[in-house]
Amino acid sequence: MTLILMLIAVAAGLANPFQSGTNAELNKQIASPVWAGIVVYGSGLLALLLVAGIARQAWPADHRLTSVPAWAWFGGLISIVPTLAGLTLAQRLGAGIFTGLSVTAALACSVALDHFGLIGFRQHAASPARLAGCALMIAGLWIVARA
Repeated sequence: MTLILMLIAVAAGLANPFQSGTNAELNKQIASPVWAGIVVYGSGLLALLLVAGIARQAWPADHRLTSVPAWAWFGGLISIVPTLAGLTLAQRLGAGIFTGLSVTAALACSVALDHFGLIGFRQHAASPARLAGCALMIAGLWIVARA
């Protein structure tokens, strides 16, 4: 089961540059990052509604909705930042640099979130090995950017 979950995570990572590229091309063609973002989120909403219907997902119970921490409702709002960045920067920087910056920043942030056990993550210390991994990502990004 862990291997399957890891493969799904790899597939999600592989989708990132494709998503950035398609979104950036949409923005280039319609010349409006805000409207391109609306199309991106609108099509995603329609797809999720279709999946919910096919999977017969019931609306969450009221007690579940009222027990959600306030900060947990902001994921969609936060996702606007990487979406707009991809819409406006991916083609300018190139897939390698844009994705490298995004993934390296995400890894460093993730290590910090794990270290402090923030926003629902189990605490997992930022060991020297984890910090070295982040440093290697930065070094790899530097090499990709210089080539």
